[in-house]
Amino acid sequence: MTKTVRTCGKLYLAGEYSVLTEGQGAILKNIPIYMTGKIHFSERYQLFSDMFDHTVDLTPDDEYSLIQDTVAVMNEFLQSRSISLRPFFLTITGKMEQDGKKFGLGSSGSVVVLTIRAITALYGLALSAEETFKLAAYVLLKRGDNGSMGDVACIAYEDLIYYQSFDRKRIAEQINESPLESILAQDWGTVIRRIQPHHPFDFFVGWTKEPAISRDLINQVKSAISSSFLTQTQEEVLRLEKALLAGEKEIMKESLEKVSHLLAELSPAIYNEKLRALKRASQGLDCVAKSSGAGGGDCGIALSFSETDSQILVERWQGAGIDLLYKERWGMDE
Repeated sequence: MTKTVRTCGKLYLAGEYSVLTEGQGAILKNIPIYMTGKIHFSERYQLFSDMFDHTVDLTPDDEYSLIQDTVAVMNEFLQSRSISLRPFFLTITGKMEQDGKKFGLGSSGSVVVLTIRAITALYGLALSAEETFKLAAYVLLKRGDNGSMGDVACIAYEDLIYYQSFDRKRIAEQINESPLESILAQDWGTVIRRIQPHHPFDFFVGWTKEPAISRDLINQVKSAISSSFLTQTQEEVLRLEKALLAGEKEIMKESLEKVSHLLAELSPAIYNEKLRALKRASQGLDCVAKSSGAGGGDCGIALSFSETDSQILVERWQGAGIDLLYKERWGMDE
């Protein structure tokens, strides 16, 4: 019996970079561009991803290390529940890219969540979004990942969420000292809230077709983060969450403009020419646009409160060589 599961991508609306600091919040949106996993029991372990041109077992392989590490944690999790392990064949498809260029939707987080979902589906286990998030974050922390885990939360919950980061160093230290089950049972101090926007508007994702800034540049940007940046960003993230829930259009626009300005001040590397064009396209329209994530490439987002202006925005993007990757109607029409 083959089980099929899938996971989405994600993008930041606000809070990127600041959310790397414990206690800081961000707003993220699931993007329904999917990776698919197909899994069935077999005589021996086999793993295949269309990212690579070969199939592996559980013998360490650099390209498959993320999937193999997830399988190892899941096997530990199953054994902690007194479930007998059986080998399986897992196939992962969906690269979240086009012509060899990644969209920047958080593919590594998607791979981990997908592998967890596939294994739990195979064994007939039902995990909550929180349990899936914790297992995925555990895998990444065990690997030494220093990300905020906001992407994993958004992918696990598959929703527009407010995410507040936890003390990742504390949990990472415990991984070497405590059993998996006891760590999962703890309150990590994470805050995750689903957001249901009230006011109707269009949400757009624009893809620059250029890669995001390199890890070295990201580290440079992170080193520029000040307490003022953190305080102001958190204030705007909370304002944005409240405005989305209450349908306060002008505050949504103001908050996104402010966090965009804070990011531009943080580092000139965040807004490259394509992302500047993506943002500039909203000028004079009942819209707001900004970069999303690390910046320097990949995607930006926009909210539009006018059907006519939505069309103009997309036309301007096309003229600037920016692809409309995704569009969704949010909120409740009166």
